[in-house]
Amino acid sequence: MSEPSSAAPLRNSRRSVREQVILFLLAAAAAISVFITVGIVATLFGEGSSFFKEVSVTDFLFGTEWRPRDGEWGVLPLLFGSLKVAFFAGLVAVPLGVGAAIYLSEYAPERVRRIIKPILEMLAGLPTIVLGFFAIEALTPALQGIGAVPSGQTFSGLSAGIVVGLLILPLISSLSEEAIRAVPRSMREGAYALGATKPTVCMRIIVPAALSGIVASCVLGLSRAVGETMAVTLAAGLVPSLDPNPSAELQTITSYIVSVVRGEAVRGSTQYGSIFAVGILLFILTFAINMVAIRIVRRYRTVYQ
Repeated sequence: MSEPSSAAPLRNSRRSVREQVILFLLAAAAAISVFITVGIVATLFGEGSSFFKEVSVTDFLFGTEWRPRDGEWGVLPLLFGSLKVAFFAGLVAVPLGVGAAIYLSEYAPERVRRIIKPILEMLAGLPTIVLGFFAIEALTPALQGIGAVPSGQTFSGLSAGIVVGLLILPLISSLSEEAIRAVPRSMREGAYALGATKPTVCMRIIVPAALSGIVASCVLGLSRAVGETMAVTLAAGLVPSLDPNPSAELQTITSYIVSVVRGEAVRGSTQYGSIFAVGILLFILTFAINMVAIRIVRRYRTVYQ
């Protein structure tokens, strides 16, 4: 028995309504994300404007002393501390992360890969405060044992940089591995057909072909390192400093924000407004780093057919 002629249009109408509802929900999700981002930025700049009514932008950006109790608001020591931690984190995470990605994608047997990859990604799931305690109780004493940190010093920028490097290592490794695996197998086979060895294929064919993805993963990892909070607060200390000594105690932008929020700063005071001022600087810094990563991907990305 044939279906009534009116059934098919009715079914198509119901399907169209469902599709419209799904489209609306997806658009709403995207719009909510945009509104949240705009709200965060508006809050930062709105609250931070009161700070800049009392402190000039020049003194804030180029001052070399950060002493809120004395009215010194030069943010360079905090910025230097954040970049210093990110630098040490990069020294740890970039070679280890890229090396792990090359090994897992090109050398490791599937059984070994199934074991190592989840263990490596467990680092990303560790609470950052746990890594901070690890730095204080294990890493800093170990660095003192080899003379990298003075004996009796509890906090160290070097120790903080190492644990942050461990924290961003899975991010760099995972994204780099995806970039390497995206390189077509035909490029590998063509190089092997010409007599190239596996190390030559990896370093001269595969890594250059995946370089944009690898560099982008490293830049994104460093962006994550700049914004790290709890591990740095516990491991590095709370002393703003421009001391270039790797082992020196320091304070980052994020750890300052934590210290003020946990303190007794009065809402509306200059000190309270300062957390939004340094938040604006941190936002601009991480935004610039992410834009660099996006530009690198777009400029050097290779599209394979």
